[in-house]
This record gives sequence, C-alpha cells and structure tokens, in this order.
Amino acid sequence: MHHDQAIDAKPFPRGPLYSAFALVGAVVLGVMAARLTPLPQAMVADTVVQQQLRFVDRNDGGINVLDASSGAVIGDVAPGTNGFLRSTVRGMARERMRRGIGPDVAFVLAEHRDGRITFDDPVTNRHVDLAAFGATNKQAFARFLPHSQSTALAANGAPQEAP
Repeated sequence: MHHDQAIDAKPFPRGPLYSAFALVGAVVLGVMAARLTPLPQAMVADTVVQQQLRFVDRNDGGINVLDASSGAVIGDVAPGTNGFLRSTVRGMARERMRRGIGPDVAFVLAEHRDGRITFDDPVTNRHVDLAAFGATNKQAFARFLPHSQSTALAANGAPQEAP
C-alpha cells in the first residue's frame, strides 16, 4: 500500500471540523453583536467635559483643530507630528467618506469622571477610548479639551500611565 492511498483511505474526522465551524460562527456573531449594540447610558452619562471638534488640513501638512461651535482655531498639529492623532482622525474621516457623509457634523472629544477620554463620531457611531492607547496618545487629544483633568495633570508633571 502506497503512502498516498493510506491518507485517502482515512477520512478527516467530522467532529473537530464541525466544532471549528461552530467556533468561527460564534466569533462572527459575537463581533456583529458588539458592533451593533449601542453604548450603555452609564458610559455616556459620566461626561465631565466635552468639546466638539473639526479638523482642517493645511497646505503645509499641518492640521488646524477648530471648536465646531465657534469656528475658532483652538490648536494645531504640526506637519509630520502626532501620528496617532492623525491616523485616528483620518480613519474616522475615511469611514464618513466611504458612507458618502461629509464633514458637516463635528467629532466629539469627551473626558469622563473616571479620567477616560473618548473620541467619537456621532455620524458613524465609531467610538475610541483613548486610554487604551497609553498616556502619550491620550494627551495628544486631551490638550483640546477645556479644563481637562488630564491636561492639568500633564502640565503639573504628575505621574501618568506608561505609553
């Protein structure tokens, strides 16, 4: 009996195959449920301060950060700096463009009672908890919040989370 015939004579066991398909199906359903489930009100209600922001690209490669209500420039991002902030904002803007939505609605930056800072797109319902990306990346956004606890801690040189 040749080696090839021995493999062909023994079929693959169906139990593990069905288990693998069930596992993949459960993961897909879990991810769908997580993406479609709105945030609990407890996570939304604990906002201490928030700022509605617009981001405008400049010709020199920098970005002006505007208070969406007044249109005033409240900060900027120098060309070639703040890669995390740039990629986060561009990712959300790209999602809007993919859906055929313009930049009319502002992004929402919020600080919560527990010190978390979140960046949200109310149009696409995308939500980023910035604490998950370390203190340096969180601070890149926190500086655009008025009277932010995180900004005050960074200015005072208080210990912060490791990046």
